[in-house]
Amino acid sequence: MAREKDADRSVRGKQGHQLGPEAKDPTRAVVIVPVLTRQLRGDDESSRPRLSRSADARHDEAVGLASAIDLNPVHTAVVTVADPRPATLLGSGKVAEFADIVKERKAELVIVDHPLTPVQQRNLEKELNAKVLDRTGLILEIFGERARTKEGTLQVELAHLNYQKGRLVRSWTHLERQRGGAGFLGGPGETQIESDRRILQDKITKLKHELETVRRTRDLHRAKRKKVPFPVVAIVGYTNAGKSTLFNRLTGAGVLAEDMLFATLDPTLRRLRLPHGTPVILSDTVGFISDLPTHLVAAFRATLEEVVEADLVLHLRDISDPDTAAQAEDVERILGDLGVDAADANRVIEVWNKIDLLDESNRERLLAEGASGKSPPIAISAVTGEGLDTLKALIEARVSGELETMTVTLSPAQLGQVDWLYRNGDVVSRADNEDGSVTLSLTATHSARQEIENRLHRKSRS
Repeated sequence: MAREKDADRSVRGKQGHQLGPEAKDPTRAVVIVPVLTRQLRGDDESSRPRLSRSADARHDEAVGLASAIDLNPVHTAVVTVADPRPATLLGSGKVAEFADIVKERKAELVIVDHPLTPVQQRNLEKELNAKVLDRTGLILEIFGERARTKEGTLQVELAHLNYQKGRLVRSWTHLERQRGGAGFLGGPGETQIESDRRILQDKITKLKHELETVRRTRDLHRAKRKKVPFPVVAIVGYTNAGKSTLFNRLTGAGVLAEDMLFATLDPTLRRLRLPHGTPVILSDTVGFISDLPTHLVAAFRATLEEVVEADLVLHLRDISDPDTAAQAEDVERILGDLGVDAADANRVIEVWNKIDLLDESNRERLLAEGASGKSPPIAISAVTGEGLDTLKALIEARVSGELETMTVTLSPAQLGQVDWLYRNGDVVSRADNEDGSVTLSLTATHSARQEIENRLHRKSRS
């Protein structure tokens, strides 16, 4: 069974981008979303999520991935596959049907939202008479377009090369030609495909060395941050959960935040001062996605180490998405692969974003369900600012301890510290004494209290 949706509209137009008179028309693409029934029954529980994602959600995500690189999906279809074919994944009847659609719609590209073997990709290209890109290849194309820093470019290039190694046969027609071997008479030598693979492997080795240099540089930066003990708070979540919007709202940064998948690729770090003066380093990371290619995770090791090294992790969820539970499970699996236990309430805070998009009944129901858990999530809206004060207070409590009440009396010689105390504590009351001293009653985090006591003690001794 196939559910098909015509999409004779430019994705750019959908996103509000204007095509100028000299702009090139976006590539016309057919998007196919295979739904394997064996996968839905969960034959392989070790490598698939326990929660099945709906076909509609998978369709919308596939179209979203296509829109992320400005493709024009002229036809989309969800296809149920009961018996995956080793040669083409889809049955021969479906392949012939899509070949007619590609010809009729004048499509240049076919996107199959499922991993394809090199043989399946090659056979589909022959049958459909168009370039075929599987889910992995599409994600790599998006990452290649989003990379801005040298590190991001290196990581994407490494992932691309690893992906291409098994697909060289698709790109050449002369791969069985042999080059002459060494020696006077020569010999069979190596085939062209062996030569090309060797060249690719040399490039991969070089890129790994360059990324190792990046990793060492990051280690140095982390070591410097530890000397100035600023806790690191990393924001993670499914792509398009609103991480960059939250990051910008909290820090005032100008990180790209758009309603598209993988709007942010390169990690960004900014300093954030919490309500009671605690400074932290906030890190915005690349969004996660289901079936994220293993070699892509490996290539982005240097970036993902920011999550591993973080003192606190904010797991941001788009609570308005119908598939939010399945998305959360995908994120938790990747966190587990990185060595971060998503169930560790002392290190991971679950944050429900886009609460403003829910109607009143759904909001009350979800908040009631969340409140019944061991570690209730924090409900926020990164767009409206709802719940952000509660989130910042919880972050501060986790990294600096719960708030404590204290009373300090400053001698006339210490009055220069009054402004600092107002900035680093929450002053509840103030009394100006007749001898010129000032008595302050304030609340502060445990670490701030220790710093206040040490600071005033040093001043009194001097």
